[in-house]
Parts: sequence; C-alpha cells; structure tokens
Amino acid sequence: MSGKEKLKATAEQIVGRLVRKTAHAMGRRTTAVKGAALQARGKARAFKEKVKDRFGF
Repeated sequence: MSGKEKLKATAEQIVGRLVRKTAHAMGRRTTAVKGAALQARGKARAFKEKVKDRFGF
C-alpha cells in the first residue's frame, strides 16, 4: 500500500468516526450518517489498497 493512500484511508476512518460519534452525542442524525459514510469510504479505500498490494497491481 502506498504511504499516501494508506494515510488518506486512515484519516478518513478517524475523521468519520469522530464526526459520527460527536454528531450522535449531539443528536444530529443526518451528520452522524455522513460520518459513518466517510468512515466506510476510508475502510473501502484501505481494502482496495490491500488488494492492489496482494495482487501486484
């Protein structure tokens, strides 16, 4: 996994988790869902990079 993409994936997961938990605590459901989506996008990006590394793309 390239360092830049790995950092991007980790940052998306952390920011998404932070947004989701903060919005949930404040009762903002729409923002919490957006945070969960950002976190999921980070996980998908990390998975994509792992597959690329595994198969040598």
